[in-house]
Amino acid sequence: MSGWLVVAGLGPGADALVTPEVQAALAEATDIVGYIPYVARVAPRPGLRLHASDNRVELDRARHALDMAAAGHRVVVVSSGDPGVFAMASALFEALEAVPAYHTLDIRILPGITAMLAAAARIGAPLGHDFCAINLSDNLKPFAVVEHRLRHAAQGGFAMAFYNPRSASRPHQFARVLEILREECGDDRLIAFARAVSTPEERITTVTLAEAHPEMADMRTVVIVGNAATRRVGPWVYTPRSAEAP
Repeated sequence: MSGWLVVAGLGPGADALVTPEVQAALAEATDIVGYIPYVARVAPRPGLRLHASDNRVELDRARHALDMAAAGHRVVVVSSGDPGVFAMASALFEALEAVPAYHTLDIRILPGITAMLAAAARIGAPLGHDFCAINLSDNLKPFAVVEHRLRHAAQGGFAMAFYNPRSASRPHQFARVLEILREECGDDRLIAFARAVSTPEERITTVTLAEAHPEMADMRTVVIVGNAATRRVGPWVYTPRSAEAP
């Protein structure tokens, strides 16, 4: 049996936002590998083996998937959102780099709708001009690097999307993020909190930086900060496609 390995994005939560390409790969797979909540989103069926593991073991997960594909299994590694955005695609290639014998494996990366884009669509068009995405977690980088990138992105006039803004293990860092944003952007800048987009727990809140507080965010929240031109139109928030010269 000829094995293959797919890294697939399951989208932000709703089954309707899983692409047909990903659905087809899941239907052909013999093995599903991923973080426990993401594997739980894949319906069991006869002949399908589910390999769920805890958070922060991405490289172990990737190595296991590579080993199974090399042994002839049809393996799908699942991520939420898009697998190339702060997710398993990069971890897979990091593991692959260390095993030259696996470099000829049949590997495909299937895109998904990342939480940032799903959130932006619910809000309106806050990412309508130049923007950047920043992972606020300091799990794989010092928080000083987060602060540096955040400050320079704000100075550069970007709209910004933040992943992993606040967790139980680091409840105070997001307060520092808000301080930096107020220093660089002013109190009137719009900031949107999009929690659990496309699920029954979805909640969208848009306020100014003056009104924002850390408890508005958790690990299921994507935070989007507009640029200086971002504004409200009715119930929506959008960023114009043009920008004045600095």
